[in-house]
Amino acid sequence: MAESQASALTLDDIVFANRNKAYGAYDLRKSYRKTLTRALLVGGLIFLLAMLSPTLISLIPSDKEELSMTEVDLMKLPPPPIDPNEPPPPPPPPVELPKVNTVQFLPPEVKKDEEVPEEAPPPTVEELKEAVAAEKTQEGDPNAEEAIVAPEETAPVKEEVKVVEEKVEEQIFQVVEQQPEFPGGMAACYQYLGKNIKYPAAASRANVSGKVFLTFIVNTDGSIQDVQVLKGLGFGCDEEAMRVVKTMPKWKPGKQSGRAVRVKFNLPVSFVLE
Repeated sequence: MAESQASALTLDDIVFANRNKAYGAYDLRKSYRKTLTRALLVGGLIFLLAMLSPTLISLIPSDKEELSMTEVDLMKLPPPPIDPNEPPPPPPPPVELPKVNTVQFLPPEVKKDEEVPEEAPPPTVEELKEAVAAEKTQEGDPNAEEAIVAPEETAPVKEEVKVVEEKVEEQIFQVVEQQPEFPGGMAACYQYLGKNIKYPAAASRANVSGKVFLTFIVNTDGSIQDVQVLKGLGFGCDEEAMRVVKTMPKWKPGKQSGRAVRVKFNLPVSFVLE
């Protein structure tokens, strides 16, 4: 009987024999296996949930389909009506092309046949056997010997250089190799506009601000001609912008193939209330 009771004792009973089992360590060691089993089960369950979370999230219905249907419906909406009275937008500024080395090439001058002088053919070899080359043809003594006369010393004659003036075609270019430029560049141009433009009183009272788009022609000598308004603001802003542009100093003319040409230039003028 004593042997069966001794075999029924556990390691905890042997360790805590004749000791205070109500202290706490005995209960902890006694419930260790249950606590370990419970912790393994909870940890395994959490691990499985973490592994299966992407699959579970994909199974949850979302509102993406409704959003896509809303976007499709918005794309099918008709465009807003176009007002025929609205002025067209101003053209884009001219593209400034890179500067390249150029060589002037002038076409040959073409004349009518009547204006071309007739050239006398040179003397033949048989004619030179009986005569001497000279400035004019004349009959002389066939027995006379040819005399060589030393040329008289004369002052060198300066040849007059005839300057041929090129007739430049009155063609107005939209885009050229070298665009016209305000003296000092566009920054100096806007500084000139800011110093000389006087804000119209009517525009100031009406609280009007914006841009006036002008177009004008820069001649071959840099002068400005034919200033017009592409899109204006009214209230005196258009007239003030044209007045200041007409008083600008001469620009650097635009060039095409190394030659100054007339170029049409577009310039926005800003009116901003301070």
